[in-house]
Amino acid sequence: MLQENIDYYINEDGNFVFTKEYHLKRGYCCKNKCLHCPWNYGREKQDGQTKNK
Repeated sequence: MLQENIDYYINEDGNFVFTKEYHLKRGYCCKNKCLHCPWNYGREKQDGQTKNK
C-alpha cells in the first residue's frame, strides 16, 4: 500500500508525484523521465566537464 509523503505526494496541480523512495522500492526505471528518478533517466549528466570549442 502506498503511503502519502513517503511513496508519493500531491503537487500544487493535484498530480501524484512518486518519490525517490517509491522508485527504489519498485526496483527499476520506467524510462518516463520521472522527476525523482534515482537512475536520472533523461537528465543531462552533470560531471563538471564543459565542451571545448
